[in-house]
Amino acid sequence: MNKKIGFVSSEKPEAKKSLQILKKLYKSVAPEKAEVIVALGGDGTILKSLHKFLKKKIPIYGMNKGYVGFLMNQYSEKNLEKRLSEAIPYKLHPLKIKSFDSSGKIKEGLAFNDVSMIRNSPSIAKIKIQINNKTRINEFLGDGCLISTAAGSSAYNLSLRGPVIPVGAQVLALTPISPYRPRRWRGALLNNDAKITLLSVDNKRRPVRAEADFLEFKNIVKLEIKMDKSKCMNLLFDPGHDMEERIINEQFNN
Repeated sequence: MNKKIGFVSSEKPEAKKSLQILKKLYKSVAPEKAEVIVALGGDGTILKSLHKFLKKKIPIYGMNKGYVGFLMNQYSEKNLEKRLSEAIPYKLHPLKIKSFDSSGKIKEGLAFNDVSMIRNSPSIAKIKIQINNKTRINEFLGDGCLISTAAGSSAYNLSLRGPVIPVGAQVLALTPISPYRPRRWRGALLNNDAKITLLSVDNKRRPVRAEADFLEFKNIVKLEIKMDKSKCMNLLFDPGHDMEERIINEQFNN
């Protein structure tokens, strides 16, 4: 028996056009009532869908009508139901973020790709890095730090020359952004059970902000990050083009 399909798309004209075509070709329901979501667009569309349907835990199958499409499958209007039935699931856990701002307010959020603490002024950021409540770097100077999941390791993390994380490695990447000191520090791979704490040093002179998927936190003094294994979503890929194969390919592309 075929699963109930719900379609979503980005706002781009080509994605909206494909949305109308697929709705005419295949029986569908409202996304909130679906058993599988077909998302048309780019990686941003996938991330929005992961957040939107997290509570319902509806699997997401993306088809690329955007630019990069690392998290997407190839677009085709043929045999969609067969492709969905044969798709390989990849389980994603989000990062749980807790930010503390200079006024004492605490905000929380989730990120499936990455979270960063970045300078928010012309002054270089000064950050204390703690892992499991133990200080590892007392004063990091640079533009900031990025924490990435395996799914996000081929995005901003890779552009920073951070490591691409293989599927099943059970690690997070902690990558510096334009490091000044320590000069030779190039980041770390951490067990995905680790609690990572970034503290802004001299926040009044060196303000920082945090970015996580579609979230932004300003005037923060501390950021706590830990993978939330109580929450998960399944991202679906065509056989032979699954997440593991994509991550391996990224490590050999020139």
